[in-house]
Amino acid sequence: MLKSILVVAALAFFASTGFTLTGNREPNAKESKIITTMKGDNTNLETATLAGGCFWCIETIFNDLKGVDKVISGYSGGTTKNPSYEQVSSGNTGHAEVVQITYDPSIIGYDKLLEIFFHIHDPTTMNRQGADVGSQYRSAIFYRNDDEKKTADEVIKKIAGSGLWNDEIVTEVTKLDEFYSAEDYHQDYYQNNKDKSYCSLVIAPKVRKFYKEYKDLIKESAVN
Repeated sequence: MLKSILVVAALAFFASTGFTLTGNREPNAKESKIITTMKGDNTNLETATLAGGCFWCIETIFNDLKGVDKVISGYSGGTTKNPSYEQVSSGNTGHAEVVQITYDPSIIGYDKLLEIFFHIHDPTTMNRQGADVGSQYRSAIFYRNDDEKKTADEVIKKIAGSGLWNDEIVTEVTKLDEFYSAEDYHQDYYQNNKDKSYCSLVIAPKVRKFYKEYKDLIKESAVN
C-alpha cells in the first residue's frame, strides 16, 4: 500500500515539474568495491561527477548525449570507504548517489553538461528528490579543479537568474575526494529494466520529455 501511495505521489509531482526523480527502488545484496579511474581510455576525454537524486534516471539521459563516452553510476561525497548500496541508502555514509560522466569536451562542454543537469532534476529541494528523501539524494557538483568550480558557480548563477526554478538553488559544490562505482545491477539500469514500474512510470516519461527539448544533442543511436 505504501509503495502504491509513493508511486502516485511521484507521478503527481513529476507531472507538475517535469524535472523530478521519485519512487522506491529495490535493493540488492551484491556489492561492488571498485574505485574507477578519473579519466577514460582516451586522454582527450574529461570526467564530471554529478548528483541529482536517483542515479538511474540521470545516467540514462547523460548516456544519450552526443560527446558522452560513458556514464557510471556510483557514490561520492562521504566518508565510508568502498560503500555498498545498502550502506549509502541508510543515509549514514555521507555519500550521494552520483554519476561519473566521461565526455569529449570538443563536442560537449562542461558548462553544457551542467546546464542539462539543472534541467533534469530539482536543485531547490534540500536532500530530496520527490519521494526519495535523504542526504544520499542531494543535489551536488563534485569538481576536480578550480576551473570546474568556477564554471559550476557561473552556471548556478546563470540558472538562478533564468527563472527556470522559483526557489533558491541549494546544489552543493564541493571538491571530489573519491568516486566509487555502484554495484553492477545499477549500471544501465533503465536499459536493462524497462518493464519495471519505476522505469516505465517515472524514468521513461522524463527521458521522452528530454529528447523532445534537446533533440539536437541526442545521439542518433538513442532515438533510432
